[in-house]
Amino acid sequence: MRALALGHAVIKVRNLARALAFYRDALGLTEVARHGGNMVFLSCGHNHHDLALLEVGERAAAPDRAAAGLHHLAFKVGDDLDALRAWRDRLAEQGVPVLGQSDHRVSQSLYLRDPDGLLVEVYVDADPGLWRADPAAVAHVGPLHL
Repeated sequence: MRALALGHAVIKVRNLARALAFYRDALGLTEVARHGGNMVFLSCGHNHHDLALLEVGERAAAPDRAAAGLHHLAFKVGDDLDALRAWRDRLAEQGVPVLGQSDHRVSQSLYLRDPDGLLVEVYVDADPGLWRADPAAVAHVGPLHL
């Protein structure tokens, strides 16, 4: 027996409205449901929900980059570099700074932070034949020039 897929993630946020605006408006996820006054479920469009936001209040500590826990969330946003360029432009229009961009050989990525400081990756996949032929290619990180 083995897990078949990662179904969804739930992240804790300080301010639900602010986090929802980021994930809905900047990243384009769709709100599908709410639970109580402190939780929102979001979908990328293929699953009942891919991400849930759980409000824990403004006094919650910021993510500690040195602590164990979630490092980042990654969202596939297309299939080629033109799509990634369009996302770079979309993020700029939304006022979301891109912190970095990387060529991972098996994918190409932009990195940004959500309103609570969580690292978020938006990426496009390269030809899957690359990692099927050489699974270690997934560990590559190099510069990306868009």
